[in-house]
Amino acid sequence: MDDEDISGESSAKRRHGYTEQEITRRLIEAIFEQRLPPGERITETQLAGIFGVSRSVVRLSMSKLSDIGVFRKTPNLGYTIAAPSRAEARMMLNVRKMIEPDMVRSITMSRSAADIQRLADHIAIEEAARQAGDRSKLVRLTGEFHLKLAEISGNVYLVHILTQLQVLTCLAILVHAESETGCPRDEHSSIVSAIVEGDGDKAAAGMMHHLTHISEELQIDNLRPEPSLESALRWLGAGPESLICTS
Repeated sequence: MDDEDISGESSAKRRHGYTEQEITRRLIEAIFEQRLPPGERITETQLAGIFGVSRSVVRLSMSKLSDIGVFRKTPNLGYTIAAPSRAEARMMLNVRKMIEPDMVRSITMSRSAADIQRLADHIAIEEAARQAGDRSKLVRLTGEFHLKLAEISGNVYLVHILTQLQVLTCLAILVHAESETGCPRDEHSSIVSAIVEGDGDKAAAGMMHHLTHISEELQIDNLRPEPSLESALRWLGAGPESLICTS
């Protein structure tokens, strides 16, 4: 047995042999469902125990997610789940605005009957989750909608880039969004309707409106300085302006 295997796991689970790709996909799903809290520490040992694999397998997954900014590695402390700042969220959304409107415009020109059915099926599943009040599933599905569009585009680089941006956007929403509602029900369906109609400009405008709505939810144009350890240490080092006696 690998000396990094976690003892006590059932032999059935260990026989399953989760791959690095399966673990990565499962972690992304957890972020899409807003189950992983930003800023929290997460260890190889924890995940190895959950998945019943060696730490070396988990390490591959965590390293991949660290490379795209989902996990942040600190020497001697391990990994923490990213908690993107508003400035980082602004950069993410700006990139998405550069990419996604043109992506759906292109899809409108090349869509097939199978593509349209795939999108219609996804919208129906989103609505079913909304009607059932299954918020976690709905949040995951609304995130996956953007990845489905990237897959339909047939561009593997778009899939890679949007997976990274969508996961980080979900973490930013957890940190900064004041509303807990999922995407409004009409925004995704309006984009799909425009694709079905073959109206590329309308699809692009719908996507831009949708991404602008996300930007507003994240308050990315809020100019209020965000707290940071560096600014806190400067404040502490400056000393108190006055001493308030409470006795």
